[in-house]
Amino acid sequence: MKLSATRAQVLNPLQSVIGVVERRQTMPILANVLLSARNNRLSITGTDLEVELVASSDANVQQAGDLTVPGRKLLDIFRALPDGVNVTMTTEGERVIVRAGRSRFTLSSLPAAEYPVVEEINALQTLTVPQAEFRRLIDKTHFSMAQQDVRYYLNGLLIETDGKSLRAVATDGHRLAICECVLEKEAKNAQQVILPRKGVLELQRLLGSEGNIELAIGTNHIRAQIGDVRFTSKLIDGRFPEYGRVIPASPTRVIEGDRESLRQALQRTAILSNEKYRGVRLSLKPDLLTVQAHNPEQEEAEDQVEVTYQGDEVEIGFNVNYLLDALAAIDSAKVQIGLGDSNSSCLIRADGNAAARYVVMPMRL
Repeated sequence: MKLSATRAQVLNPLQSVIGVVERRQTMPILANVLLSARNNRLSITGTDLEVELVASSDANVQQAGDLTVPGRKLLDIFRALPDGVNVTMTTEGERVIVRAGRSRFTLSSLPAAEYPVVEEINALQTLTVPQAEFRRLIDKTHFSMAQQDVRYYLNGLLIETDGKSLRAVATDGHRLAICECVLEKEAKNAQQVILPRKGVLELQRLLGSEGNIELAIGTNHIRAQIGDVRFTSKLIDGRFPEYGRVIPASPTRVIEGDRESLRQALQRTAILSNEKYRGVRLSLKPDLLTVQAHNPEQEEAEDQVEVTYQGDEVEIGFNVNYLLDALAAIDSAKVQIGLGDSNSSCLIRADGNAAARYVVMPMRL
């Protein structure tokens, strides 16, 4: 293989795929990236066997071919080169020579034929979604995913279509986030897949606000084309919980209040909450919400927020971090919180907008 390109033509696709390349791998070849050069196009592939990223750009290819080189080292080299410099890359036996101006680097290589790539995902259907909409689905829900839960299906994000809408759902067993958007073109059939945590975070990094994203959903993989970058991820093989059962249908007590005032009161009170359990007590009276916290050092915090509420007095405990995460994900100035009794979950959503909803389980304090 032999090619010449500008620094940016190699650096940009390399930066797009490097997120999935780890220095320390069980298989040495996974620390490498695969470079494929043909038809005056350079494509760079990175994978960790769960998520695969392929990014491409124009290049002057004198001799077509494939090679693999250590991904992080190649990135460090290109970052250190001056802007606008022309670079040539050639293979010499088991080595790859990179030349730029007066600089010359010799990198080790592993056989390209051994590099694991996902060729075909056998897509059952393809959806076209505006990038901004799909990013919103992830942004509004991803923080509720579990981390390293033994129930492996919770360590990911449920992507679901019922034909007319696309929905993202995440839960760690203590809270749940759901966000949906209407599809411009109806899906062929209803489908549910679970995208693993790493895939969710990579997608979030790649998605912009312009143009559409093509989502191809197979039985074991999901693939998305985002500009010059192709994202492919394995799916988690498991059954997601029936989340509809835990969403309170019609809470008996509904509070309406200013989102920022609520958020600040919770943040202040959280300072003196138990560092391990992060519990706060919400005490509700007509038009007044009192937030209280205490810790094992016998320290206490109390704050009050004016709200719109007419109903019985009630006290209920929650993990303050879960409430703060939900409030941070809501865009509107006003927020609506639906409560039941002291043993019921609460439902948080933007006032008058049910596209994004958050359920938080109560705590015993």
